Amino acid sequence: MGRGKIEIKLIENPTNRQVTYSKRRNGIFKKAHELSVLCDAKVSLIIFSKNNKMHEYVTPGLTTKRMIDQYQEALGNVDLWCSHYERMLEKLRKLKEINNKLRGEIRLGADLDNLNFQQLQSLEEELISSSAMIRERKISNDRGANLLHVIKTRTETCKKKVKNLEQVNRSLMLGIEDKYMVHPHYLMM
Repeated sequence: MGRGKIEIKLIENPTNRQVTYSKRRNGIFKKAHELSVLCDAKVSLIIFSKNNKMHEYVTPGLTTKRMIDQYQEALGNVDLWCSHYERMLEKLRKLKEINNKLRGEIRLGADLDNLNFQQLQSLEEELISSSAMIRERKISNDRGANLLHVIKTRTETCKKKVKNLEQVNRSLMLGIEDKYMVHPHYLMM
């Protein structure tokens, strides 16, 4: 008796989906191995799971890189890495531009010769206000650290008090049990 056909769509239940993924992955690896052995074919299979975990099968004696190189030759020497390399070079060029621009902005003393007296005064005022803001932030951060230390100390003190009260409660409960419970040796008399 054969299996019924299933509808090919996303499996909604994550557990069932993972089980099906594992079984079918193993099945396709088995088929790739059989194709490689029975037909003397070069097979490379790469699978990425939903969690970006890579699973790979390559015909024994080969590497994935050799398979990709052979693929490029079959396409007529199309370099798969060239476009990626060019994008990286463009990104590097843009980052260097940004870096140079930022370095120019950081160098305050280099362009001070071209400023007049009023511009120098406004620059001085900006520096004073900026340093005041930095001091305020530092003080508030220090206050925050002190406040955090105080809260932590008070929390530890409260925890100790709770432990002591729990011990007192236990001893009182034992005292009550001893006072109101009938001891077995009284029953024997």
